[in-house]
Amino acid sequence: MEELIRVENVTKRFAGHTALDNVSLTIPRGVVYGLLGPNGAGKTTLIRIINRITAPDSGKVWFNGHPLSPADVPHIGYLPEERGLYKTMKVGEQALYFAQLKGLSKAEATRRLKAWFVKFGIESWWNKKVSELSKGMAQKVQFIVTVLHEPELLIFDEPFSGFDPINANLLKEEILALRDKGATVIFSTHNMSSVEEVCDHITLINKSHNILSGSLNEIRRSHGGNIFEIDHRGSQEALVAALAAAPCTLLDTSISDDEAVQSAGSSLLKIHIPNDEDVRDVVAIINNHTSLRSFREVIPSMNDIFIRAVAGKL
Repeated sequence: MEELIRVENVTKRFAGHTALDNVSLTIPRGVVYGLLGPNGAGKTTLIRIINRITAPDSGKVWFNGHPLSPADVPHIGYLPEERGLYKTMKVGEQALYFAQLKGLSKAEATRRLKAWFVKFGIESWWNKKVSELSKGMAQKVQFIVTVLHEPELLIFDEPFSGFDPINANLLKEEILALRDKGATVIFSTHNMSSVEEVCDHITLINKSHNILSGSLNEIRRSHGGNIFEIDHRGSQEALVAALAAAPCTLLDTSISDDEAVQSAGSSLLKIHIPNDEDVRDVVAIINNHTSLRSFREVIPSMNDIFIRAVAGKL
């Protein structure tokens, strides 16, 4: 895929603390790129370097094939975790002010803002003071201001903080729509379920280092560990005995909690098959000793992978 951002061997230190240590990554164009890591890992420092808020001590950041420069900043939209609206100003007045700072004329800014306010159902807030808004309401306004000038790169740092599930889902849909229109999105969050819903690629930073990068689906599959779940009807004991001589290891046996499945006599087994070439033989053994309803690979969640990676267990 064509790259938009390339970070090469970036290091940044603050008063004896190394925030980033020789970090490299590549962000493809037109994707949602998850930037993950525990608190203090270095994510926000990297975001600020990409935004040119701060500069690296060493290393380079490339944007669109050239070294990142001040001329690239207008092509970036940034929603920081620390929110910043002037509480005494009216919502519409402030949104217009920020839009004009991004280079939009007052007429064009007004047209775009009105459309976004209608889309988010907040047109009645135009003449309210920011101090009257809840945290989630204020965040909607900041999201609109961030994307209004249609930048090539969007950076969202914990964008769902303060949102109820309905509004968080609205924001997710808008982020995906912006990606589909050609924007590249850097998405920093601690919420692993959100990562699985919106991200195409991820980088996991821990203790100032990039410890995991790649396509989300490839990472989940590659760290699955060849664990499979068997849903079957028939004698659990007979199947367990048959699998004892098969090239697999029994991990777990259970009866499904689902009442409809339970009434049908369905049982579950979880097994580990170390070698891919043995999967076909194991399935044949299962078919010979029970009525197989489903056989599926258990793909780990990003939450599981995150915890294992940070603990050094990948």
